[in-house]
Amino acid sequence: MKAVVLFSGGLDSTVLTYHLLHENVELKLLSIDYGQWHQKELSASTQIALSLGLPHTILKLPMLAELLGGSALTDSSIPLPEGHYAEESMKATVVPNRNMILLSLAAGHAISLQFNTVAYAAHAGDHTIYPDCRPEFADALDRTLKLADWSEISLHRPFVKWSKEDLVRRGNELAVPFEKTWSCYAGGEFHCGKCGTCVERKEAFELVGLLDPTEYKE
Repeated sequence: MKAVVLFSGGLDSTVLTYHLLHENVELKLLSIDYGQWHQKELSASTQIALSLGLPHTILKLPMLAELLGGSALTDSSIPLPEGHYAEESMKATVVPNRNMILLSLAAGHAISLQFNTVAYAAHAGDHTIYPDCRPEFADALDRTLKLADWSEISLHRPFVKWSKEDLVRRGNELAVPFEKTWSCYAGGEFHCGKCGTCVERKEAFELVGLLDPTEYKE
């Protein structure tokens, strides 16, 4: 397998990268600036890619934010909700059709590299609020990618039925440097500790019984 990994620099995609390296998959990391209103995750992606010695591209498409409005992640005028992912307010962090767009770009890049796979780290904890992380979406897109070009591309989503705790557990087995990853939506000096992804991150380490190396503001 040769795979382009949709790589944000967050915990999930970093565990995915280490997981695939452990399976001896040839990797190219692709991060995308789609106009998210802070760049902390992109900085983390660069540092992690360099530490692993992996080829890494940051595709800069900040103008996409003009088309993908209505999300607290692309529009700083929309308040960032705090609390657990299960809360209805967290839907304010949905970026319209994001994974469809980003995975399509990753597939085109994979085809140009003569790779046969695109990988992303959707997991079961995302299903509640992110439609484009559900197994049904991933299955449908996998079929679509196989029809979209003469070069057949597969969508690899090994974590789609895993919990966040499963990812932390697997990352610990693989010695993932969790402290180098960035999950927080707020984009401050430290993780805020209050947004949905911070709450989920804290909870996962607690449930697994591991020390969370993340520096939180609160």
